[in-house]
Amino acid sequence: MNIENISSKNNQSKANTSNTPPKVGLVMMGGGARAAYQVGVLKGVAQLVKKGEPSPFKIISGISAGAINATALASAAHNYQKAVFRLLTIWGNFHCDQIFYTSAGGILKTSLHWLIGMMLTSLTKNKPLYLLDRAPLKELLSNYLHTRGIQRNIDNGHLHAVSVTASGYSSGHNVTFYQGDPAIKSWKRARRIGCREKINVSHLMASSAIPFIFKPEKVNREFFGDGSIRLVAPLSAALHLGADRLMIIGNRKEDDDATQRVNQKNTPSFAEIASHVLNSIFLDSLEGDLERLTRINNTVSKIPDQTIIEHEIPLRKIDTLMISPSEDIGRLAAPYAKDMPAPIRMLLRSIGAMRTEGSSLMSYLLFEKGYCRDLIELGYEDTIAKKDAIKDFLML
Repeated sequence: MNIENISSKNNQSKANTSNTPPKVGLVMMGGGARAAYQVGVLKGVAQLVKKGEPSPFKIISGISAGAINATALASAAHNYQKAVFRLLTIWGNFHCDQIFYTSAGGILKTSLHWLIGMMLTSLTKNKPLYLLDRAPLKELLSNYLHTRGIQRNIDNGHLHAVSVTASGYSSGHNVTFYQGDPAIKSWKRARRIGCREKINVSHLMASSAIPFIFKPEKVNREFFGDGSIRLVAPLSAALHLGADRLMIIGNRKEDDDATQRVNQKNTPSFAEIASHVLNSIFLDSLEGDLERLTRINNTVSKIPDQTIIEHEIPLRKIDTLMISPSEDIGRLAAPYAKDMPAPIRMLLRSIGAMRTEGSSLMSYLLFEKGYCRDLIELGYEDTIAKKDAIKDFLML
């Protein structure tokens, strides 16, 4: 995030210097089926919250699949454990056919359309290219996600704001749609804007529309794709909404940088290249933004508090707590490949995604209960391992 993103004028930065408790923000990134890990983390936090109490997160920011989890949490923010139970019920019983059509005929139709469109653009003009039709997901969200609860929780003080971010294909802007306290002001930065709207299913479909795999979603006048595309400041939305501290759920193994380069003998498959591209979209921006925030915190720590107040310096220290997978959740997908519908397996096998080196791509689409439950359990265990730090951070 840029320094301007934590300005005291727009982000209510003086709130953490008063007697009011700091607003804790929750940031959840994307990753398709990998977002099941987030549900495990939320389950771990639910063990620390008393029964019937509201969410400890007053500001919830979601991107891509994380936007769906964020909105579900915000819709029932008045009862945190109940909200998490709903998420556990859905994610713990997922099948691919609840997310996208898995019939052989449907897969063949969209695949041929995609292939022809790549070669003969004129024949598919004004028809978006995508491999999988997510109509089942749209129906599922419409039936089970009651977004009208968001405003009730804002009015009752259980929630300060919730946001979802999507990427506009015509403007090139990352647009953060937010619903929250009336005092929150919209913002505009380089290729990033905040827009007040009532969050609905269309915003969630837009935020989670992985390019080329899922169909773009039109919101108002523009078509949008996955919010992780071109996203350079994933933490900034929560700060614009007034968060004083951030709990961040990562989706990359904690010591992933320790991976060594190897001497490759074979040319990378399509699946390996696609995995590399998707990983760069979903995994890299968070780490870079967190590094920037750490540098800003270090700068602020060297400036006396009185100097900041007297000169109205638009900087403030933001405490953060990161919960990241203790295992590579992409590689965990391989044993569950057999659970996917046969037409999807055939499609993925044709591009090399069924092999171990291509399993990272498969993990984004593996909406099967075995894999999702494995990720939920991993998220839960990683959270319980840090329960003391989490209790202190959330002031529970």
